[in-house]
Amino acid sequence: MMLTVEPARTPAHRGHIAVGGRVLACAIGRNGVRADKREGDGCTPVGAFPLRRVMYRADRLAAPRTRLPLTIIRPDDGWCDAPDDAAYNRPVTLPNASRAERLWREDRLYDVIVIVGHNDDPVVPGAGSAIFLHVAADGYGPTEGCVTLALPDLLDVLADCGPDSRLNVQSAAV
Repeated sequence: MMLTVEPARTPAHRGHIAVGGRVLACAIGRNGVRADKREGDGCTPVGAFPLRRVMYRADRLAAPRTRLPLTIIRPDDGWCDAPDDAAYNRPVTLPNASRAERLWREDRLYDVIVIVGHNDDPVVPGAGSAIFLHVAADGYGPTEGCVTLALPDLLDVLADCGPDSRLNVQSAAV
């Protein structure tokens, strides 16, 4: 299954995902898309990336239907976003000595997270971390580089995803 993200012309953080004959609204990085993604640039990386696994809040919803591996998010789960750390762009346990993003969030945006295989094989320090497909904010607000869908759309898409699924982020139209 290919999930193809096409950025909108305006605003920079909006787009849509074409998947299985459907076209769904999505949000992307606050600064649009970029082929040479850098840590902290607010861009979603351009390219085709495997979907590694799904993490979810079992205290808030049942396990999503999917053929991707599933992991329950725990209160001490984090993701390292410090380029100078050996665990950069990898899961960590919190508290952590380096800078890390908390995955157990109160705002519900990380109730379901799909780990996108960006900058993970091999990891290049500073080339971007924590690129996820996750739940969209109200009004499809901008992300730091992730791709987001409304929760019902995300769950529907995941039902058709398996080990060969890829997130294909297109360049912005000129």
